[in-house]
Amino acid sequence: MALAHEDIGDQHRRTLLGPIWLLLNYLAFAGTFIFVFHRGELSPSYAPYVATGLLVWFYIMEVIAQSASLFPREESFIKGTTLPLSVYVMRLTMQSVIRAGYALAGCAVILIFSGISVTPAWTWSVLALALIVAITPAIVIIFAILGAFLPDSQYVVSNAMRIGMFLTPVFWVYDNRGHGIQHAFYYWNPFTYFLEIVRVPILTGEVPAHAFIVCLLMGAAAWASAIAMLGYYRKKIVFVL
Repeated sequence: MALAHEDIGDQHRRTLLGPIWLLLNYLAFAGTFIFVFHRGELSPSYAPYVATGLLVWFYIMEVIAQSASLFPREESFIKGTTLPLSVYVMRLTMQSVIRAGYALAGCAVILIFSGISVTPAWTWSVLALALIVAITPAIVIIFAILGAFLPDSQYVVSNAMRIGMFLTPVFWVYDNRGHGIQHAFYYWNPFTYFLEIVRVPILTGEVPAHAFIVCLLMGAAAWASAIAMLGYYRKKIVFVL
Protein backbone atom coordinates (compact mmCIF):
# COMPACT_ATOMS: atom_id res chain seq x y z
CA MET A 1 0.00 0.00 0.00
CA ALA A 2 2.84 2.38 0.83
CA LEU A 3 4.58 1.73 -2.48
CA ALA A 4 1.33 2.15 -4.41
CA HIS A 5 0.53 5.45 -2.68
CA GLU A 6 4.04 6.69 -3.40
CA ASP A 7 3.79 5.75 -7.08
CA ILE A 8 0.45 7.49 -7.57
CA GLY A 9 1.73 10.54 -5.70
CA ASP A 10 4.84 10.67 -7.91
CA GLN A 11 2.74 10.41 -11.07
CA HIS A 12 0.73 13.51 -10.09
CA ARG A 13 3.39 15.40 -8.12
CA ARG A 14 3.61 18.48 -10.35
CA THR A 15 -0.06 18.66 -11.29
CA LEU A 16 -2.48 21.19 -9.83
CA LEU A 17 -5.24 18.75 -8.86
CA GLY A 18 -3.10 15.69 -8.15
CA PRO A 19 -4.95 12.35 -8.10
CA ILE A 20 -8.25 14.21 -8.50
CA TRP A 21 -7.50 13.96 -12.21
CA LEU A 22 -8.37 10.26 -11.91
CA LEU A 23 -11.86 11.22 -10.77
CA LEU A 24 -12.25 13.83 -13.50
CA ASN A 25 -11.06 11.38 -16.15
CA TYR A 26 -13.75 8.89 -15.13
CA LEU A 27 -16.49 11.54 -15.04
CA ALA A 28 -15.45 12.83 -18.47
CA PHE A 29 -15.68 9.38 -20.04
CA ALA A 30 -18.93 8.51 -18.30
CA GLY A 31 -20.51 11.85 -19.18
CA THR A 32 -19.50 11.50 -22.81
CA PHE A 33 -20.98 8.03 -23.20
CA ILE A 34 -24.17 8.96 -21.33
CA PHE A 35 -24.90 12.09 -23.37
CA VAL A 36 -23.73 10.75 -26.75
CA PHE A 37 -25.39 7.32 -26.63
CA HIS A 38 -28.45 8.13 -24.54
CA ARG A 39 -31.71 8.07 -26.46
CA GLY A 40 -35.28 8.61 -25.37
CA GLU A 41 -36.21 4.99 -25.96
CA LEU A 42 -33.56 3.77 -23.53
CA SER A 43 -34.33 3.13 -19.87
CA PRO A 44 -33.91 6.01 -17.40
CA SER A 45 -31.34 3.77 -15.70
CA TYR A 46 -28.96 4.15 -18.63
CA ALA A 47 -26.73 6.59 -16.70
CA PRO A 48 -26.21 4.12 -13.80
CA TYR A 49 -25.77 1.37 -16.42
CA VAL A 50 -22.86 3.22 -18.04
CA ALA A 51 -21.43 4.43 -14.72
CA THR A 52 -21.17 0.95 -13.22
CA GLY A 53 -19.97 -0.56 -16.49
CA LEU A 54 -17.15 1.94 -16.87
CA LEU A 55 -16.14 1.54 -13.23
CA VAL A 56 -15.54 -2.19 -13.65
CA TRP A 57 -14.17 -1.99 -17.18
CA PHE A 58 -11.59 0.72 -16.42
CA TYR A 59 -10.33 -1.36 -13.50
CA ILE A 60 -10.08 -4.55 -15.56
CA MET A 61 -8.49 -2.76 -18.50
CA GLU A 62 -5.84 -1.07 -16.36
CA VAL A 63 -4.98 -4.27 -14.49
CA ILE A 64 -4.52 -6.35 -17.64
CA ALA A 65 -2.74 -3.67 -19.70
CA GLN A 66 -0.34 -2.71 -16.89
CA SER A 67 0.33 -6.34 -15.96
CA ALA A 68 1.61 -7.25 -19.42
CA SER A 69 4.52 -4.82 -19.00
CA LEU A 70 5.02 -5.21 -15.24
CA PHE A 71 8.18 -7.33 -15.04
CA PRO A 72 9.99 -5.62 -17.97
CA ARG A 73 9.10 -2.28 -16.34
CA GLU A 74 10.57 -3.42 -13.03
CA GLU A 75 13.62 -5.05 -14.61
CA SER A 76 16.21 -3.01 -12.69
CA PHE A 77 14.62 -3.81 -9.31
CA ILE A 78 14.12 -7.49 -10.11
CA LYS A 79 17.77 -7.86 -11.15
CA GLY A 80 19.17 -5.64 -8.41
CA THR A 81 17.20 -6.70 -5.32
CA THR A 82 16.03 -9.90 -3.65
CA LEU A 83 12.42 -8.79 -3.23
CA PRO A 84 9.91 -11.54 -4.04
CA LEU A 85 7.94 -11.08 -7.25
CA SER A 86 4.77 -10.90 -5.18
CA VAL A 87 5.83 -7.41 -4.06
CA TYR A 88 5.51 -6.09 -7.61
CA VAL A 89 2.26 -7.98 -8.12
CA MET A 90 0.65 -6.59 -4.98
CA ARG A 91 1.96 -3.08 -5.62
CA LEU A 92 0.26 -3.02 -9.02
CA THR A 93 -2.89 -4.47 -7.46
CA MET A 94 -3.00 -1.72 -4.85
CA GLN A 95 -2.31 0.96 -7.47
CA SER A 96 -5.30 -0.26 -9.46
CA VAL A 97 -7.49 -0.40 -6.35
CA ILE A 98 -6.56 3.16 -5.37
CA ARG A 99 -7.24 4.44 -8.87
CA ALA A 100 -10.55 2.60 -8.89
CA GLY A 101 -11.40 4.30 -5.60
CA TYR A 102 -11.50 7.66 -7.36
CA ALA A 103 -13.64 6.18 -10.13
CA LEU A 104 -15.92 4.69 -7.48
CA ALA A 105 -16.44 8.17 -6.04
CA GLY A 106 -17.40 9.42 -9.50
CA CYS A 107 -19.73 6.47 -9.98
CA ALA A 108 -21.42 7.26 -6.65
CA VAL A 109 -22.00 10.85 -7.78
CA ILE A 110 -23.66 9.68 -10.99
CA LEU A 111 -25.83 7.17 -9.11
CA ILE A 112 -26.94 9.87 -6.67
CA PHE A 113 -27.87 12.37 -9.39
CA SER A 114 -29.61 9.69 -11.46
CA GLY A 115 -32.06 9.20 -8.61
CA ILE A 116 -31.61 5.45 -8.31
CA SER A 117 -32.72 4.02 -4.97
CA VAL A 118 -30.32 2.31 -2.59
CA THR A 119 -31.50 -1.20 -1.71
CA PRO A 120 -30.07 -4.06 0.39
CA ALA A 121 -29.17 -5.76 -2.90
CA TRP A 122 -26.32 -3.27 -3.25
CA THR A 123 -24.48 -5.42 -0.72
CA TRP A 124 -24.04 -7.96 -3.51
CA SER A 125 -22.37 -5.30 -5.64
CA VAL A 126 -19.93 -4.62 -2.81
CA LEU A 127 -19.20 -8.35 -2.56
CA ALA A 128 -18.75 -8.42 -6.33
CA LEU A 129 -16.15 -5.65 -6.17
CA ALA A 130 -14.35 -7.55 -3.40
CA LEU A 131 -14.37 -10.69 -5.57
CA ILE A 132 -12.86 -8.80 -8.51
CA VAL A 133 -10.11 -7.41 -6.27
CA ALA A 134 -9.44 -10.89 -4.88
CA ILE A 135 -8.91 -12.25 -8.39
CA THR A 136 -6.68 -9.33 -9.43
CA PRO A 137 -3.30 -10.66 -8.17
CA ALA A 138 -3.81 -13.89 -10.11
CA ILE A 139 -4.53 -11.97 -13.32
CA VAL A 140 -1.48 -9.77 -12.71
CA ILE A 141 0.76 -12.83 -12.30
CA ILE A 142 -0.52 -14.50 -15.47
CA PHE A 143 -0.14 -11.47 -17.73
CA ALA A 144 3.11 -10.31 -16.12
CA ILE A 145 4.74 -13.67 -16.82
CA LEU A 146 3.29 -13.67 -20.33
CA GLY A 147 4.72 -10.19 -20.95
CA ALA A 148 8.14 -11.20 -19.64
CA PHE A 149 8.51 -14.22 -21.94
CA LEU A 150 6.58 -12.80 -24.92
CA PRO A 151 7.34 -9.04 -25.14
CA ASP A 152 5.04 -8.62 -28.16
CA SER A 153 2.11 -9.61 -25.96
CA GLN A 154 2.27 -6.18 -24.32
CA TYR A 155 1.10 -4.55 -27.57
CA VAL A 156 -1.34 -7.35 -28.38
CA VAL A 157 -2.98 -7.05 -24.96
CA SER A 158 -3.11 -3.26 -25.09
CA ASN A 159 -4.81 -3.21 -28.50
CA ALA A 160 -7.11 -6.09 -27.57
CA MET A 161 -8.36 -4.23 -24.48
CA ARG A 162 -9.13 -1.13 -26.55
CA ILE A 163 -11.18 -3.20 -28.98
CA GLY A 164 -12.68 -5.22 -26.14
CA MET A 165 -14.36 -2.13 -24.74
CA PHE A 166 -16.65 -2.02 -27.78
CA LEU A 167 -17.26 -5.78 -27.75
CA THR A 168 -18.26 -5.75 -24.08
CA PRO A 169 -21.62 -4.34 -22.86
CA VAL A 170 -20.00 -1.39 -21.14
CA PHE A 171 -22.20 1.24 -22.76
CA TRP A 172 -24.37 -0.75 -25.21
CA VAL A 173 -27.43 -2.59 -23.92
CA TYR A 174 -28.01 -6.24 -24.80
CA ASP A 175 -31.40 -6.70 -26.48
CA ASN A 176 -31.83 -10.27 -25.13
CA ARG A 177 -32.85 -11.73 -28.48
CA GLY A 178 -30.79 -14.87 -27.92
CA HIS A 179 -29.08 -14.92 -31.32
CA GLY A 180 -26.82 -12.90 -33.59
CA ILE A 181 -23.41 -11.31 -33.18
CA GLN A 182 -24.46 -9.16 -30.23
CA HIS A 183 -25.62 -12.26 -28.36
CA ALA A 184 -22.24 -13.93 -29.00
CA PHE A 185 -20.34 -10.88 -27.75
CA TYR A 186 -22.53 -10.78 -24.65
CA TYR A 187 -22.79 -14.46 -23.77
CA TRP A 188 -19.27 -15.66 -24.60
CA ASN A 189 -17.45 -12.57 -23.33
CA PRO A 190 -15.91 -13.32 -19.90
CA PHE A 191 -15.85 -9.63 -19.02
CA THR A 192 -19.64 -9.48 -19.31
CA TYR A 193 -20.11 -11.51 -16.15
CA PHE A 194 -17.81 -9.30 -14.08
CA LEU A 195 -19.81 -6.28 -15.19
CA GLU A 196 -23.08 -8.03 -14.42
CA ILE A 197 -22.26 -9.02 -10.83
CA VAL A 198 -21.67 -5.35 -10.00
CA ARG A 199 -24.30 -3.79 -12.23
CA VAL A 200 -27.40 -5.99 -11.85
CA PRO A 201 -27.92 -5.65 -8.05
CA ILE A 202 -27.75 -1.86 -8.38
CA LEU A 203 -30.04 -1.56 -11.39
CA THR A 204 -32.65 -4.24 -10.69
CA GLY A 205 -32.15 -5.28 -7.07
CA GLU A 206 -31.71 -8.88 -8.18
CA VAL A 207 -28.82 -11.23 -7.47
CA PRO A 208 -27.15 -12.49 -10.70
CA ALA A 209 -26.45 -15.98 -9.37
CA HIS A 210 -25.35 -17.37 -12.73
CA ALA A 211 -22.88 -14.53 -13.28
CA PHE A 212 -21.49 -14.97 -9.75
CA ILE A 213 -20.93 -18.69 -10.34
CA VAL A 214 -19.18 -18.03 -13.65
CA CYS A 215 -16.93 -15.39 -12.03
CA LEU A 216 -16.09 -17.69 -9.11
CA LEU A 217 -15.13 -20.47 -11.52
CA MET A 218 -13.02 -18.13 -13.63
CA GLY A 219 -11.39 -16.75 -10.49
CA ALA A 220 -10.52 -20.24 -9.22
CA ALA A 221 -9.08 -21.16 -12.63
CA ALA A 222 -7.06 -17.94 -12.71
CA TRP A 223 -5.57 -18.56 -9.26
CA ALA A 224 -4.73 -22.18 -10.09
CA SER A 225 -3.01 -21.08 -13.28
CA ALA A 226 -1.19 -18.20 -11.57
CA ILE A 227 0.17 -20.38 -8.76
CA ALA A 228 1.35 -23.02 -11.23
CA MET A 229 2.97 -20.44 -13.53
CA LEU A 230 4.65 -18.59 -10.67
CA GLY A 231 6.00 -21.83 -9.26
CA TYR A 232 7.45 -22.91 -12.59
CA TYR A 233 8.71 -19.57 -13.98
CA ARG A 234 9.59 -17.64 -10.80
CA LYS A 235 13.36 -18.32 -10.99
CA LYS A 236 13.50 -18.03 -14.78
CA ILE A 237 12.02 -14.55 -15.15
CA VAL A 238 15.22 -12.72 -14.18
CA PHE A 239 17.09 -14.42 -17.04
CA VAL A 240 14.64 -13.38 -19.79
CA LEU A 241 14.42 -9.69 -18.87
